[in-house]
Amino acid sequence: MDITRNQYFFAGLACLLLGLQFRMVDTFELTPEFTQFLAERTGHPLASVNATSQTLAQSDKPLVKKMIRPPDWLGWSLISLGSVLILHSWAMKKPGS
Repeated sequence: MDITRNQYFFAGLACLLLGLQFRMVDTFELTPEFTQFLAERTGHPLASVNATSQTLAQSDKPLVKKMIRPPDWLGWSLISLGSVLILHSWAMKKPGS
């Protein structure tokens, strides 16, 4: 199956918008539940610390939240990749011709 002009355009648009989102947002704060889920899956010591803090606080909710700060180059590279894909889709033949 060949990739059509519309598929290149959509992939480029998705990369462009995702890159703009990464440039506009400084940090992402994960929910405590998802932070606990990641810590358990990766074997990170945060899982045991979080479980201990839950016991001491007598709470069912995890207390620790993870902050993710994407690097600056990620947004710029996604914007440039999306722009190239959009321009490439415009240079291709239209479907059905």
